[in-house]
Amino acid sequence: MLTKGDLTTSELLLLNSEMNKREKSLGLAYLMLLAGHLGVHRFYLKRIASGVVQLCLFILAFVLYFVFAIAAGIESVDSPETAYSLLLLIPVILFGLALTVWVIVDACLLPGLVRDWNAKLEQSLVEQISAFRATAEFAKPEADGTGNSGRPLDL
Repeated sequence: MLTKGDLTTSELLLLNSEMNKREKSLGLAYLMLLAGHLGVHRFYLKRIASGVVQLCLFILAFVLYFVFAIAAGIESVDSPETAYSLLLLIPVILFGLALTVWVIVDACLLPGLVRDWNAKLEQSLVEQISAFRATAEFAKPEADGTGNSGRPLDL
């Protein structure tokens, strides 16, 4: 298996060029974490499933909060039905706390997630360069010193 150290100078230049185009930025990931409850940073790092879960939790908490606010505004304070609207507040608080803890944990995990993404990308590119090198060597004609490839002509 080919490693980065086995690449030629031109292959290293190609690798660096492709890495600069495709690698993920830790700074940008942290900027996206500011909107962490929406899961944007997770989508950026191609962690779609967990990004969708964060987004759904946020939307659910957001909708339940507005339903609670509307229900609390409609009910009078002395009404015994006020307890029902307070029941809507419990999931809002639970979802909000879960998302907050998740974003704090993501803030700690983000450097490793970006580093892992970039390492996998680099290895994938090295494998592609290795495969291209193998096909190029296979297609290269073998010279016999006379300028001919040493193979008979196909007529």
